[in-house]
Amino acid sequence: MSKKLFCFGYGYSCDFLGNALRKQSDWTIAGTTRDSDKKALLQQSGVKAYIFDYSKPLSDVKLFLKDTTHLLISTPPDDEGDPTFLMHGEDIAAMEGIEWIGYLSTTGVYGNRNGEWVDERSELRPSSKRGTRRAIAEEQWLSLYERYGLPVHVFRLAGIYGPGRSALDSVRAGVARRIDKPGHVFSRIHVEDIANVLMASMAKPNAGGIYNLCDDHAAPSHEVIDYACQLLGLNSPPLIPFDAADMAPIARSFYNDNKRVHNERIKEELGVQLLYPDYKSGLLACMEWEGRESLVAEHQ
Repeated sequence: MSKKLFCFGYGYSCDFLGNALRKQSDWTIAGTTRDSDKKALLQQSGVKAYIFDYSKPLSDVKLFLKDTTHLLISTPPDDEGDPTFLMHGEDIAAMEGIEWIGYLSTTGVYGNRNGEWVDERSELRPSSKRGTRRAIAEEQWLSLYERYGLPVHVFRLAGIYGPGRSALDSVRAGVARRIDKPGHVFSRIHVEDIANVLMASMAKPNAGGIYNLCDDHAAPSHEVIDYACQLLGLNSPPLIPFDAADMAPIARSFYNDNKRVHNERIKEELGVQLLYPDYKSGLLACMEWEGRESLVAEHQ
C-alpha cells in the first residue's frame, strides 16, 4: 500500500527523511514552506509543496492533508506554542487513516544540568526562551494523544549537522571560532541518523513515545572545529576563553545549557544503530558526501 508523508515546515531534516522514504518504497511526499522560491524548488524535486506563513491557516488543509498516513511537524514555535497546532490541531485530530505523527523538538527542554545526564524521564526545566517554547509545543502535541489517542511521538533533537551544514562549512566560510568554556559540552546528531530514527519509529509506532536523538559523544565545540580544520588541511583558529569572547547574545545563550543526553531508548526500543556515533565519523561522512557530489557535478 502506498503511503503519504506530509511535513509542516519542510526543512533540512524533513528533506533527508523524504528522500530516504522515496528510495524505500511507494511514498508520496508533501509539505509546507514559507518561501515561494523554495516551494518551486520542492515541486521540481517531486514534493507537493504549499505555502504556510504561520500568520493564517492553510487555505484548504483538508485537501492538502488528504490521504496522509504519516505527519511530521517541524515548524518553529513562538510564545503561544506551535503554529501548526494552534491553526490546524483540530483538523489533524479529525484526520482518518493517520498511522504516525512526529513532532521535532529539542534537548533544550531539559535546560542546564551543569554537565549531568538527562534521559526522557527527566523533568523539563528549560532555561531559554527557545527551550520554553518547545516545551509548550510538546505539551500541545501530546494533548492530541491524551485526548484523542492519536499516534503522536516527540523527538528531542540535539544540535543538527550534516552535508552542507556542518563545522566544515563554517570553517570554509571563515566564521568558525574555537570557544573554550571548561567542562562545557554539546550533543549533536547527524541528519541521516535523524531520518533513520524517524523511519524506525514509523515502522514501530508507540503512541505518546518520547525519544532523545543525539550521538554517543557529547563534546566541546572547539574540539569539533579543530577536527574539521584537520580534515580540511587548515590551521585551527586560536582558542578563545569564553569570558573574553565577543559573541552575539543568541550565540552566547547556547553556552548556558550544559548537559549530557542519554540516547539508549532509540537503540533499545527502536533497534537503531547510529551511522555516526560521534562527530568524527559524522564529519568524515560529510567530506565523503562532498567528494561524491563533486564527481557527479564534473560528469554533468
